[in-house]
Amino acid sequence: MGRHVCGQSSQMVEREVRRWRLPVAIFLAVAALTAARPMLHARGKHQKLTRQEKRREKAIRKEMESPYKAWLSGPISYVITPQERAAFKKLTTDDEREQFIEAFWERRNPNPGDPENEFKEEFYRRVAYANEHFASGIPGWRTDRGRIYITWGPPDEISNHDSGGEYVANPNDMPYMGPGSDVMTTYPFEDWYYHYIPGIGENVKLEFVDPTMTGEFHLTMNPCEKDAMAEVPGDMTGCQGPVSIGPIFDPNSVINPAQLGGGSSGSMSSMVTTNLSMEDGNYDEFTQLDTYAKIFQPPPIKFNDLRTMVTHRITAQLLPFKVRTDFVRLTSDEILVPITIQVNDNDLEFVNKNGVMAAKMDIYLQLSTLSGRIANTYERTLELDVPKDDFKAYVTHKAVFQDIVPLMPGRYKLSAVLKDDNSGHIGSLDIGELVPNYPNGSLEHSSLILADLIQQVPTTDVGTGPFVIGSTKVRPSVGDTFTRQQNLGIYMQVYNLALSPKTHRPDANIQYELLKDGKSVFTANENAADIKDASSQLTIEKTMPLKPLTPGHYTVAIKVTDNIKKKTVDPTASFTLNQ
Repeated sequence: MGRHVCGQSSQMVEREVRRWRLPVAIFLAVAALTAARPMLHARGKHQKLTRQEKRREKAIRKEMESPYKAWLSGPISYVITPQERAAFKKLTTDDEREQFIEAFWERRNPNPGDPENEFKEEFYRRVAYANEHFASGIPGWRTDRGRIYITWGPPDEISNHDSGGEYVANPNDMPYMGPGSDVMTTYPFEDWYYHYIPGIGENVKLEFVDPTMTGEFHLTMNPCEKDAMAEVPGDMTGCQGPVSIGPIFDPNSVINPAQLGGGSSGSMSSMVTTNLSMEDGNYDEFTQLDTYAKIFQPPPIKFNDLRTMVTHRITAQLLPFKVRTDFVRLTSDEILVPITIQVNDNDLEFVNKNGVMAAKMDIYLQLSTLSGRIANTYERTLELDVPKDDFKAYVTHKAVFQDIVPLMPGRYKLSAVLKDDNSGHIGSLDIGELVPNYPNGSLEHSSLILADLIQQVPTTDVGTGPFVIGSTKVRPSVGDTFTRQQNLGIYMQVYNLALSPKTHRPDANIQYELLKDGKSVFTANENAADIKDASSQLTIEKTMPLKPLTPGHYTVAIKVTDNIKKKTVDPTASFTLNQ
């Protein structure tokens, strides 16, 4: 199937809003608004606003309560600059805001004008990864680990101590007070190492600690905060007292273990603090404060020139194809929408080129709102090359490709146009799409995807390329048709599960059922707590061989019951099994 997948050598193209067509006009408008603001304030001191001006300001405030406010307060808040945030808040119409968002991504595009914005692709890959791996009662993107991962990317190295327990510290990283003081009992913690972070420096170490034992690790610059025995008299680490509290380490608050004689002499009232020598600046609290402040700032960006895009107008209907859309939550206000298209090879014209049968197809996709605003465009050329001797075996195969787009909830029109370059045949299709909303607190689920391939991708490929959702490659079966020689893949995400206050894990039952012609042929049950990385969000990934089944029409039914919320979701999906 490798030869059928478009974009194996390209990145996943993600579009959120339409190309910025009026960059100069918008920035002039922003500049004008910025300049006019002091004048408006000055006027207010001497003259009251008119009724019309009051209505206008009220309308602006109401507009900012729209999904655009959620966009500004979501993961974007980690990378948007204060100047951009201020400019965005001054915009008065949704059209201006959509153009601003498109310009926001284009300014960060490594290749200005290129429809493949690698920065944007990487950003949403990181959001999806953070949601899958760092959720802990709150979405993964909102945690400290999620924020650092989204802002600065994966660390070059991770030292994982997620079970806590006995730990021998590096004397250069801890307040070393003599033999035995480098051994501590810790809370769960992780150390992330970056060789270099722009604007911060080289050899950056970040430590995340989970002192509440709930799975919610927070960033700390205090090596003593992970000491679980800091409040126990006689602890030899030097981490007692005020030094063990707070994210910043203060070496002047370290307690000399020699003063801890045990008994009453080991009480907090008898503890004596000591000044700790700072070797090589390891305990320079000012450097720590500087790093702590900068790590939460937006990364630096390079302001690139903008280029206009070409508008395509194609009308014809000669080349048949199928389209499938799925929906996976990124945040409550941003939805990942994989668009999968399938073309039968025997509908394409192959040309013999030096013993190789070659077909070439141009693909154009456009997503627009009901008002006509363009939300996303996609252009790609798919080339299929088959050795002449093998051609007869491939004519029954299918070409499959995918574009993955982040969108706000709402109604859209998907326009798809395909052109066979060899025959000149063109196919077009317009489909109405309702991108769902996944509100916080409500038990929800993504699309139930029946796939002909589900597999984990290498770490270097997480979130890159078509068919990849987080760390999993999921290739939907367009048309939901399988053969007995294939495996059936089942993929779905569940959101907003309640967590047990005792285990900090979800308490939910998952029931799988396979029905043929309405009659049950297979059932299985699973507990959500047994699924790896399950938290308030969990991912269901299952595969089963189809060879034991007889041809016919089947339905996959999944029922997830949250035993804490007493809520249930029960999606179904059907497929046809051929011989």
